[in-house]
Amino acid sequence: MTETPRTPLTLARIEATARAAHAGRTDKAGRPYEEHLRAVAEGVRARGGDEEQIAAAWLHDAVEDDALSERWLREAALSSRTKAIVRAVTKRTGEPPETYAARILATPGALLVKEADLAHNADPARLAVLDEATRERLTEKYARMRALLGLTG
Repeated sequence: MTETPRTPLTLARIEATARAAHAGRTDKAGRPYEEHLRAVAEGVRARGGDEEQIAAAWLHDAVEDDALSERWLREAALSSRTKAIVRAVTKRTGEPPETYAARILATPGALLVKEADLAHNADPARLAVLDEATRERLTEKYARMRALLGLTG
C-alpha cells in the first residue's frame, strides 16, 4: 500500500506554526521571540533565498529551543531540503562550533539561513539593550561563527 502524498505546508502555515510554537517566549533583550523569527525569514528573502530557505528560517530555532520536536520535523509536510536546513542550523548540546559550522557549510541552502540569523543576532541596536558583559560575549561568539562560515563584512 502506498502512502498518499500530503499537501506541503504553505509558508503562511509554517509562519503560523513557528509563531505558535514560540508564543510567550522572549529573546535575551526581552522582546517577543517571533520578532527574531520574522527578521531571519525577511533576511533570507532579502538575500535572495527561495521558499524552502524562508520556511527553514521560520523554523530555524524550533527544534533547538524545544518549541517543536524532532518528531514533528520528521513528520511535517515539508520538503526534505527544508528539513535538512533546519537540522543543519540546529545546535547540538556540547557540539564544537567547528563541527556546527561544517554541517551548515555541507548542507545546501543552510548558509544563507545562518547568515540571516547571525545578522539579526548581531544587530547593534538589538545588542545595545544587553548588559556589557553579555553584549561582548555574544559579539565575539557571532564574529567567530561568521569567520568559521567564511562570512566577511
